[in-house]
Amino acid sequence: MRRSLDRMALDVSGKILVLLILAFIILPALVVTLTAFNDKAILSFPPKAYSLRWFQRAVEYGDFRKGFWNGLIVTVWASSIALVIGAGFAYALNRYSFPLKRTLESILLSPLVIPHFTIGLGLLMLSALSGAGRGFPLVVFAHVVLVLPFVMRSVLISLQNVDTRLEMAAASLGASPLRILLTITLPLLVPGLISGWLFAAILSFNEFTATLFVSTQATQTLPVAMYNYVREYADPTLAALSVIYIVVTAAVLSLANAFFGLGKVLNVDGH
Repeated sequence: MRRSLDRMALDVSGKILVLLILAFIILPALVVTLTAFNDKAILSFPPKAYSLRWFQRAVEYGDFRKGFWNGLIVTVWASSIALVIGAGFAYALNRYSFPLKRTLESILLSPLVIPHFTIGLGLLMLSALSGAGRGFPLVVFAHVVLVLPFVMRSVLISLQNVDTRLEMAAASLGASPLRILLTITLPLLVPGLISGWLFAAILSFNEFTATLFVSTQATQTLPVAMYNYVREYADPTLAALSVIYIVVTAAVLSLANAFFGLGKVLNVDGH
């Protein structure tokens, strides 16, 4: 009886803790959302009158529009390059044994623990020493380095979920390794590949810290443009843009989960 009461108390306290954590995460977003609809040109909460004027300004502001297209270009290139490189490394790490395998894996995953401003500052110094300009190639390279671990993680988990008996059966029927890769392995990895690219794209598009060091006025992405905006203005435009960010990101992830099952890809599905 005593043990059941202790277990019940533990379950209740655990649920309360989860609710508190969710409230801690959601409340700031709720405040930002309500502030975005403020009719006044000052940041105040709660709003006394509501308007959509700041959403219109966020969409029409020139630097935001330029930053959006710059970020879109960088995101597509960085995510696609990271997908090819990350998938290749993930396949090699999963299927082969070779010297310094764990060392290579640690190096590839190191951007997960290295602060982004350190990577950005290092690339800035490297470009200055080498004489390379801070153009789109440098920004794309920085983003590839930052999102590569997430692509690798997604593809590695998908490879672990692949039934290798299918590949062995194809090999026993005379299929070459390349044909097995193209007709068996890659089709089974499609959800992991798409999910890896999607996560890389979201992270790349939202990356700010490293991008601030390696971008210029001509190559600034949307987060950098937002940072420059907040240094000059203090109106709810950024709150409106943040709401757009939240809605679009949530919609993309929801669609990806509905079509590809992100729980299984990320190895968090209990079934």
